[in-house]
Amino acid sequence: MDALILLGSFAVLCAIGVPVAYALGLSALIAALWTDIPLEAVILKISDGTDDFALLAIPFFVLAGAIMAEGGMAARLINLARVFVGAIRGGLAYVNVLASSLFGCISGSSVADTASIGSVMIPQMVKAGYPRVYATNVTICGSVQALLIPPSHNAVIYSLAAGGVISVADLFLAGIFPGLLFGLCLLGLIAWTAHRQDLPRGEPIRLADVPRVVREALWGLVTVVIIMGGILSGVFTPTESAAVACVYAFAVTMFVYRDYRWRDLIHLVHRVVKTVAMVMMLIGFSVAFGYMMALMQIPAKVTQLFLTISENKYVFLLLVNILLLLLGTFMDVAPMLLICTPIFMPVIAKLGIDPVHFGMVMILNLGIGLITPPVGPTLFVGCAIGKVTMEQVSKGLWPFYGAMCLALLMVTYIPALSTWLPGVFR
Repeated sequence: MDALILLGSFAVLCAIGVPVAYALGLSALIAALWTDIPLEAVILKISDGTDDFALLAIPFFVLAGAIMAEGGMAARLINLARVFVGAIRGGLAYVNVLASSLFGCISGSSVADTASIGSVMIPQMVKAGYPRVYATNVTICGSVQALLIPPSHNAVIYSLAAGGVISVADLFLAGIFPGLLFGLCLLGLIAWTAHRQDLPRGEPIRLADVPRVVREALWGLVTVVIIMGGILSGVFTPTESAAVACVYAFAVTMFVYRDYRWRDLIHLVHRVVKTVAMVMMLIGFSVAFGYMMALMQIPAKVTQLFLTISENKYVFLLLVNILLLLLGTFMDVAPMLLICTPIFMPVIAKLGIDPVHFGMVMILNLGIGLITPPVGPTLFVGCAIGKVTMEQVSKGLWPFYGAMCLALLMVTYIPALSTWLPGVFR
């Protein structure tokens, strides 16, 4: 009954439109009142949840991504992608996905990727003769790579939700191959549709312009070297590398590219502060929610339930994929990571599943949920930029779901894709 009060009140609050962060906090308080647990204990857990040095990585990563997203980085990465694949049939679609791969190394956000790449690529693709819905679908699907390719602030959130026992550096490394595999699956789909639908050829970049294009794009890509190089070499912690990357992103945007106006910087910081405030509230309230779940032994009961169904880890992973794909259609990535990770951790420990591998499975599942109706933030942003309805986009997404689910199955059942690279650097 205690678990029903906690989970039921959370479901009811979400159903009536209460924001997820507040629903987590209120349901924890309701459950505490029901079980006669002092409210002070819940409040202290909320405070403890945000009192963690590692959390500073999140605002720095978000700010660095926002600066690069609005400072002209997207356009330069698109030009770099055109150097490689711009001239072939369906070239702009290839460019779109490849640019998302490159920009994902900087933004770490699917929504930011869609907004930045989409605002440039969708109008270009439509002007070149691509169907508007197809251009929008390529953009939103390609943006999911940003959740996997480092630096991903969702990897930081997963590490925290797992109790801080999983290295953020390992998670960053683990996301490289799954992110690239995801992009390759989309490129394979584009190659198939390019000839089937006779998509237009792109215009090649002039050979004389290639050095300039590469030079301008490399300024931004050095951000990735700073983050990953600093962490792997031991020079920086993940938090420190995020701060250094933020300073570097600011310097490149304001003094090298100089496409961004100083007077607009205050508005960018304001938007970042709002985003980070929501994330931090979500983390604090989720810790209190997790505390109540632990007291009610919900993770242990869920473990027993899954083991009753099957003790085969491959069956468990299939069930998790189905569950997360369904839940991801209603909730964003961060709250789902914060809610589900503490529940699943005892199960994967019992079944011998690597938590780094499981993190990639969770993030990819929930990333697909970002472009799945009825609640998909990336889907909404893509529709707004592409000037199409959600119904139109949803009808054209089925082939893309096939490619994305193929990547998901490979990431799920080939653990080495996620675990090999972290093992090399340990």
